[in-house]
Amino acid sequence: MQTIGAVIFDLDGTLVDSLDDIAAALGGALGDAGLPPPSLPEVRSWIGDGARSLVARAVAGRADVDRVLGHFRDRYRAQPIVHTRLYDGLAAALDALARPGRSFAILSNKPDELTRLIAARLLGAWPFAAVSGQRAGVPLKPDPTAALATATALGVAPARCAFVGDSAIDVATGRAAGMRAVGVTWGFRPRAELLEAGADVVVDHPGELTAAIE
Repeated sequence: MQTIGAVIFDLDGTLVDSLDDIAAALGGALGDAGLPPPSLPEVRSWIGDGARSLVARAVAGRADVDRVLGHFRDRYRAQPIVHTRLYDGLAAALDALARPGRSFAILSNKPDELTRLIAARLLGAWPFAAVSGQRAGVPLKPDPTAALATATALGVAPARCAFVGDSAIDVATGRAAGMRAVGVTWGFRPRAELLEAGADVVVDHPGELTAAIE
Protein backbone atom coordinates (compact mmCIF):
# COMPACT_ATOMS: atom_id res chain seq x y z
CA MET A 1 0.00 0.00 0.00
CA GLN A 2 1.23 3.48 -0.86
CA THR A 3 1.93 5.99 1.89
CA ILE A 4 -1.25 7.91 2.70
CA GLY A 5 -0.76 11.60 1.93
CA ALA A 6 -4.34 12.75 2.55
CA VAL A 7 -7.22 11.65 4.76
CA ILE A 8 -10.71 12.66 3.61
CA PHE A 9 -13.35 12.38 6.32
CA ASP A 10 -17.10 12.23 6.23
CA LEU A 11 -18.59 14.60 8.83
CA ASP A 12 -21.79 13.37 10.49
CA GLY A 13 -21.30 10.04 12.22
CA THR A 14 -17.56 10.09 11.57
CA LEU A 15 -16.07 13.24 13.07
CA VAL A 16 -19.09 14.63 14.91
CA ASP A 17 -22.14 13.17 16.62
CA SER A 18 -24.89 15.41 15.25
CA LEU A 19 -27.82 13.04 15.67
CA ASP A 20 -29.67 14.94 18.39
CA ASP A 21 -29.56 18.29 16.57
CA ILE A 22 -30.63 16.78 13.26
CA ALA A 23 -33.44 14.89 14.97
CA ALA A 24 -34.64 18.01 16.79
CA ALA A 25 -34.83 20.02 13.57
CA LEU A 26 -36.51 17.18 11.71
CA GLY A 27 -39.01 16.56 14.50
CA GLY A 28 -39.90 20.26 14.56
CA ALA A 29 -40.35 20.37 10.79
CA LEU A 30 -42.59 17.32 10.86
CA GLY A 31 -44.58 18.88 13.69
CA ASP A 32 -45.11 21.97 11.54
CA ALA A 33 -46.77 19.63 9.03
CA GLY A 34 -48.89 17.93 11.70
CA LEU A 35 -46.79 14.77 11.75
CA PRO A 36 -45.32 13.03 14.81
CA PRO A 37 -41.58 13.20 15.48
CA PRO A 38 -39.46 10.21 14.48
CA SER A 39 -37.42 8.15 16.93
CA LEU A 40 -33.67 8.59 17.19
CA PRO A 41 -33.02 5.12 15.70
CA GLU A 42 -35.18 6.06 12.71
CA VAL A 43 -33.30 9.31 12.14
CA ARG A 44 -29.99 7.49 12.54
CA SER A 45 -30.96 5.07 9.77
CA TRP A 46 -32.08 7.86 7.42
CA ILE A 47 -28.98 10.10 7.58
CA GLY A 48 -26.36 10.02 4.85
CA ASP A 49 -27.97 10.73 1.48
CA GLY A 50 -28.51 14.46 1.93
CA ALA A 51 -31.25 16.56 3.50
CA ARG A 52 -33.92 15.92 0.88
CA SER A 53 -33.63 12.16 1.17
CA LEU A 54 -33.72 12.45 4.98
CA VAL A 55 -36.95 14.45 4.86
CA ALA A 56 -38.52 12.25 2.17
CA ARG A 57 -37.94 9.16 4.30
CA ALA A 58 -39.42 10.87 7.33
CA VAL A 59 -42.46 12.21 5.46
CA ALA A 60 -43.16 8.85 3.77
CA GLY A 61 -45.79 10.33 1.48
CA ARG A 62 -47.78 12.01 4.25
CA ALA A 63 -46.92 15.64 3.39
CA ASP A 64 -45.21 17.77 0.77
CA VAL A 65 -41.50 16.95 0.93
CA ASP A 66 -40.26 20.32 -0.30
CA ARG A 67 -42.34 22.23 2.22
CA VAL A 68 -41.13 20.09 5.13
CA LEU A 69 -37.59 20.30 3.76
CA GLY A 70 -37.74 24.09 3.87
CA HIS A 71 -38.88 24.01 7.51
CA PHE A 72 -36.18 21.48 8.37
CA ARG A 73 -33.45 23.60 6.79
CA ASP A 74 -34.63 26.74 8.57
CA ARG A 75 -34.74 24.99 11.93
CA TYR A 76 -31.40 23.26 11.50
CA ARG A 77 -29.60 26.41 10.31
CA ALA A 78 -30.91 28.22 13.38
CA GLN A 79 -29.49 25.65 15.84
CA PRO A 80 -26.89 23.37 14.22
CA ILE A 81 -24.56 22.97 17.21
CA VAL A 82 -26.61 22.65 20.39
CA HIS A 83 -25.69 19.05 21.21
CA THR A 84 -23.34 18.27 18.31
CA ARG A 85 -19.84 17.35 19.50
CA LEU A 86 -16.71 15.50 18.49
CA TYR A 87 -16.79 11.79 19.21
CA ASP A 88 -14.83 10.69 22.27
CA GLY A 89 -11.24 9.95 21.32
CA LEU A 90 -11.48 11.78 18.00
CA ALA A 91 -9.33 14.76 19.04
CA ALA A 92 -6.46 12.50 20.08
CA ALA A 93 -6.84 10.50 16.86
CA LEU A 94 -6.57 13.64 14.73
CA ASP A 95 -3.52 14.73 16.70
CA ALA A 96 -1.90 11.35 16.01
CA LEU A 97 -2.75 11.41 12.30
CA ALA A 98 -1.57 14.98 11.67
CA ARG A 99 2.00 15.14 10.43
CA PRO A 100 4.06 17.08 7.88
CA GLY A 101 3.20 16.09 4.34
CA ARG A 102 -0.28 14.77 5.16
CA SER A 103 -3.45 16.73 4.42
CA PHE A 104 -6.90 16.51 6.00
CA ALA A 105 -10.21 17.19 4.25
CA ILE A 106 -13.93 16.86 4.92
CA LEU A 107 -16.48 15.77 2.33
CA SER A 108 -20.12 15.60 3.44
CA ASN A 109 -23.57 15.30 1.91
CA LYS A 110 -24.71 17.95 4.41
CA PRO A 111 -25.27 21.38 2.81
CA ASP A 112 -21.97 23.13 2.19
CA GLU A 113 -22.59 26.15 4.42
CA LEU A 114 -23.46 23.97 7.41
CA THR A 115 -20.55 21.62 6.78
CA ARG A 116 -18.17 24.58 6.81
CA LEU A 117 -19.81 26.13 9.89
CA ILE A 118 -19.58 22.95 11.96
CA ALA A 119 -16.03 22.27 10.80
CA ALA A 120 -14.94 25.79 11.69
CA ARG A 121 -16.48 25.66 15.18
CA LEU A 122 -15.57 22.12 16.21
CA LEU A 123 -12.57 21.15 14.07
CA GLY A 124 -10.65 24.38 13.65
CA ALA A 125 -7.77 23.10 15.78
CA TRP A 126 -6.68 20.71 13.01
CA PRO A 127 -5.31 21.41 9.51
CA PHE A 128 -8.32 20.70 7.30
CA ALA A 129 -7.14 22.01 3.95
CA ALA A 130 -10.46 21.42 2.15
CA VAL A 131 -14.00 21.32 3.53
CA SER A 132 -16.95 20.64 1.23
CA GLY A 133 -20.61 19.76 1.56
CA GLN A 134 -23.55 19.49 -0.79
CA ARG A 135 -23.23 22.04 -3.59
CA ALA A 136 -25.31 22.77 -6.67
CA GLY A 137 -24.05 20.95 -9.73
CA VAL A 138 -21.88 18.49 -7.77
CA PRO A 139 -23.23 14.94 -7.35
CA LEU A 140 -23.68 13.64 -3.82
CA LYS A 141 -21.65 10.74 -2.49
CA PRO A 142 -21.29 7.88 -3.41
CA ASP A 143 -20.57 9.47 -6.78
CA PRO A 144 -16.76 9.91 -6.67
CA THR A 145 -16.71 13.29 -8.44
CA ALA A 146 -16.36 15.40 -5.29
CA ALA A 147 -13.86 13.00 -3.70
CA LEU A 148 -11.66 13.11 -6.79
CA ALA A 149 -11.93 16.90 -6.92
CA THR A 150 -10.87 17.02 -3.27
CA ALA A 151 -7.81 14.88 -4.00
CA THR A 152 -6.91 17.18 -6.89
CA ALA A 153 -7.30 20.26 -4.68
CA LEU A 154 -4.99 18.68 -2.10
CA GLY A 155 -2.46 17.69 -4.77
CA VAL A 156 -2.54 14.03 -3.72
CA ALA A 157 -3.18 11.09 -6.06
CA PRO A 158 -6.36 9.15 -5.19
CA ALA A 159 -4.32 6.00 -4.50
CA ARG A 160 -2.55 7.91 -1.71
CA CYS A 161 -5.83 9.07 -0.11
CA ALA A 162 -7.85 7.38 2.62
CA PHE A 163 -11.59 7.99 2.73
CA VAL A 164 -12.99 7.60 6.25
CA GLY A 165 -16.70 7.30 6.94
CA ASP A 166 -19.41 5.53 8.90
CA SER A 167 -21.70 4.31 6.12
CA ALA A 168 -21.86 2.19 2.99
CA ILE A 169 -22.15 5.47 1.08
CA ASP A 170 -18.72 6.53 2.31
CA VAL A 171 -17.16 3.15 1.63
CA ALA A 172 -18.60 3.16 -1.89
CA THR A 173 -17.29 6.69 -2.44
CA GLY A 174 -13.78 5.74 -1.41
CA ARG A 175 -13.77 2.61 -3.54
CA ALA A 176 -15.19 4.39 -6.60
CA ALA A 177 -12.51 7.07 -6.27
CA GLY A 178 -9.70 4.52 -5.97
CA MET A 179 -8.96 5.45 -2.36
CA ARG A 180 -8.42 3.34 0.75
CA ALA A 181 -11.91 2.94 2.23
CA VAL A 182 -11.91 3.00 6.03
CA GLY A 183 -15.20 2.32 7.83
CA VAL A 184 -15.89 3.41 11.41
CA THR A 185 -18.49 1.83 13.68
CA TRP A 186 -19.02 4.60 16.24
CA GLY A 187 -21.34 6.53 13.91
CA PHE A 188 -24.74 5.84 12.42
CA ARG A 189 -24.31 2.48 10.66
CA PRO A 190 -23.48 -1.07 11.80
CA ARG A 191 -20.25 -2.93 11.11
CA ALA A 192 -22.05 -5.42 8.85
CA GLU A 193 -23.05 -2.63 6.45
CA LEU A 194 -19.47 -1.40 6.17
CA LEU A 195 -18.10 -4.88 5.55
CA GLU A 196 -20.78 -5.69 3.00
CA ALA A 197 -19.96 -2.46 1.16
CA GLY A 198 -16.36 -3.61 0.82
CA ALA A 199 -14.44 -1.46 3.30
CA ASP A 200 -10.70 -2.11 3.18
CA VAL A 201 -10.66 -1.95 6.96
CA VAL A 202 -13.25 -1.30 9.69
CA VAL A 203 -12.33 0.25 13.05
CA ASP A 204 -14.31 0.43 16.28
CA HIS A 205 -12.55 3.30 18.08
CA PRO A 206 -10.86 6.52 16.92
CA GLY A 207 -7.63 5.32 18.51
CA GLU A 208 -7.44 2.63 15.82
CA LEU A 209 -7.47 5.09 12.91
CA THR A 210 -3.73 5.64 12.70
CA ALA A 211 -2.98 1.94 12.33
CA ALA A 212 -5.86 1.48 9.88
CA ILE A 213 -4.64 4.30 7.65
CA GLU A 214 -0.91 3.78 7.88
